[in-house]
Amino acid sequence: MSDAPLLEVEHLRTVFRQGGGLFSRGVDVRAVENVSFTLSRGEVLGLVGESGSGKTTTGRSVLRLVTPTSGRIRFDGEDVMKLEGAALRRFRRRAQIVFQDPFSSLNPRMTVARVIAEPMYVQGNVPKAQRLERVAELLDMVGLSPEMMTRYPHQFSGGQRQRVAIARALALAPEFLVADEPVSALDVSVQAQIINLMRKLNLDLGLSMLFIAHDLAVVEYIADRIAVMYLGRIVEVAPAKSFASQARHPYSRALLSAVPVPDPSVRHEPRLLKGEIPSAVDPPSGCVFRTRCPFVLPECAAAIPAFRNTGAGQVTACIRDDIGTAADDLVGEAYRKEITGVS
Repeated sequence: MSDAPLLEVEHLRTVFRQGGGLFSRGVDVRAVENVSFTLSRGEVLGLVGESGSGKTTTGRSVLRLVTPTSGRIRFDGEDVMKLEGAALRRFRRRAQIVFQDPFSSLNPRMTVARVIAEPMYVQGNVPKAQRLERVAELLDMVGLSPEMMTRYPHQFSGGQRQRVAIARALALAPEFLVADEPVSALDVSVQAQIINLMRKLNLDLGLSMLFIAHDLAVVEYIADRIAVMYLGRIVEVAPAKSFASQARHPYSRALLSAVPVPDPSVRHEPRLLKGEIPSAVDPPSGCVFRTRCPFVLPECAAAIPAFRNTGAGQVTACIRDDIGTAADDLVGEAYRKEITGVS
């Protein structure tokens, strides 16, 4: 097996044109700006951030479901940006997606058997006589009975529909899966079941995964590494097992402070972020987080901070190097004083 990354994304940029018409040019929405990361074979990379950070657009850009404006995407050594026709079709067999809302992503007029078998019909890589057998195998793989293949999506619960969506994504035996907030529309108890299922598939199938979520607790459980995204840019990447204790970027620390503490005897006072995430139409100059950062310096507006190595396998895009990591560190004190008013 090659040691080279399965997926390499370099300086990815995706800009949408909003509005415009006969007398107006419209405005550019900078959904993804200069995003770079790698994904090893069998690895799960968690991509976290607030709504509007550009996580979903990043995932869809990597799969060419939306057209990136610029950048480079290499999958198993092949330039995805240059793929067309049959070559792009072959890439689709190897890279699939699970959407956030299973109900809207499944055709209500199709039985589960047809929903799951549809990729096989489109790609033609599974003989017709073997498709139902493959559907039954996939249903069993995701924890559903093969007897359910004659039912329609509306006859399933939300968790079961997401299992069907996962089975469809696995129909072509892909090597890479984009999981776009696959549990955010589900009840908490069902979320745990789906997360455990996806982790099992990752381990059993060696499936590489870009797992997109806004829930840090979920991502810390399933991911090998975590990338934190804010307003179209990745601001920190760190190993999942050390992220909670070693995160250095102020935005990462703020996200961690909002994670609920399961022990009712522990007093938990989340250090909430000030204000709202800025518009991607007119993002701040320099560091995009500076308008909400308690550690902002005058030079933060001058230039976009470059990544620097801040630990084992960890990189952070922040000009400051004096940000602590303990629960009562300098970040905590700053948020407590500036946001809650308690010194």
